[in-house]
Amino acid sequence: MLFSMFFGAGNLIFPPVLGQMSGTNILLSLSGFLASAVGLPILAVAVVAKADGLQNLASRVNKPFALIFTLLIYLSIGPFLGIPRAASLSFETSIAPFLPTSLIGGSLPLFLYTVCFFGLAFWLSMNPNKLVDRFGKILTPAILILILIIFIGSLMNPIGSFSAPIGDYANFPVLKGFLDGYMTMDAIAALNFGIVIALVLKKQGITDKKALSSYTIKAGLIAGLVLTVIYLMLSCLGAAAQTKFGNTTNGAQTLTNIVSFLFNTNGLIILGLTFGLACLTTCVGLITSCSEYFSRILPKVSYKVWVTTITLSSMLFANVGLTNILKISVPVLSAIYPMAIVLIVLAFTHNLFKGYNAVYSFSMLITAIFSISDSLNQVGLKIPFLSSMPLAKQGLVWVIPALVGALLGLLYSIIKEVSFSKETPLNEYNK
Repeated sequence: MLFSMFFGAGNLIFPPVLGQMSGTNILLSLSGFLASAVGLPILAVAVVAKADGLQNLASRVNKPFALIFTLLIYLSIGPFLGIPRAASLSFETSIAPFLPTSLIGGSLPLFLYTVCFFGLAFWLSMNPNKLVDRFGKILTPAILILILIIFIGSLMNPIGSFSAPIGDYANFPVLKGFLDGYMTMDAIAALNFGIVIALVLKKQGITDKKALSSYTIKAGLIAGLVLTVIYLMLSCLGAAAQTKFGNTTNGAQTLTNIVSFLFNTNGLIILGLTFGLACLTTCVGLITSCSEYFSRILPKVSYKVWVTTITLSSMLFANVGLTNILKISVPVLSAIYPMAIVLIVLAFTHNLFKGYNAVYSFSMLITAIFSISDSLNQVGLKIPFLSSMPLAKQGLVWVIPALVGALLGLLYSIIKEVSFSKETPLNEYNK
């Protein structure tokens, strides 16, 4: 279930491009990709499970931040950006290639598709306790079988050999792979999905907090293992395709070339089904997690009402079109994602710095300043000093400031603790 919730269209698109561009450096690039596209999401699932929810985890910074940050996470990855983007992308890859020329670019096909797509997503989301059966026993195997068919087809009919790496994949393949995995945004989704896993486990009769945490982490590890195997297959397909088709603009085009070569027109049907199912399962996971969260903070509004509201609003935004959604989603997610990563890493290393509140506060404040500034740069509001910062060209301008913030918070906490220990005897004497 967790694998199918993670595995959306973006997870299909990025690995083939990585393989295509990295060529003979594929293992180095893939190691970086797996660190951010698999490692970070598993860490996120684990820390949310141990903290008993995202809001509790974010409360380590402070309560106002926890409320605002959690709302932003659920709204951005949910009805405002994440869900509409997945639905629009599934239309572009599953339906648009089969439309007659007269209907391409029209609004009616997209509207009719989103009505059907979100109707099915609504039905699946209304019964979250059945997600294990529907996802784990039906949809996940279907996605895996479709990908396996494509991979086996490439083994039986070899596409080509691996070529030399290109650009950054030749100069710093591990870092470039990490950045590609970073763009899947799965760490944010993982912060959301923890609530669904806990809900499903409770329906299975598991209520003890330690047991819930243990099962959630195990589910994350298993999902991560399956993701790793799938990413290896997809990146190998992309690497083999480079010599045959050259460099393409995106992973969807790479996969289209591959399946067309292997299976002719039937390949487009296989690929369309794969994209459609991957986007559907991700959307259902997001609708379910968002609805469960909002029904907890506003218990007077039932879970089913939230499912209806989020499904309808997501359908509305999906009809804006993929291009317009991407224009909005990239800078918004670029602002939020670094804060999510820093929170995950701090939670994982919590015991190393004794869980000092100031470490969370200082690091998160400075990360927010730089990540928001970087996202403003992306929409045209240029901030001069950012270009001279370390890792700015790699899109990781926030990394060094986050480390500085954590060190400042640690130093502040130690000084405060030492000062307090010196003052305590005198205070007790005065009393």
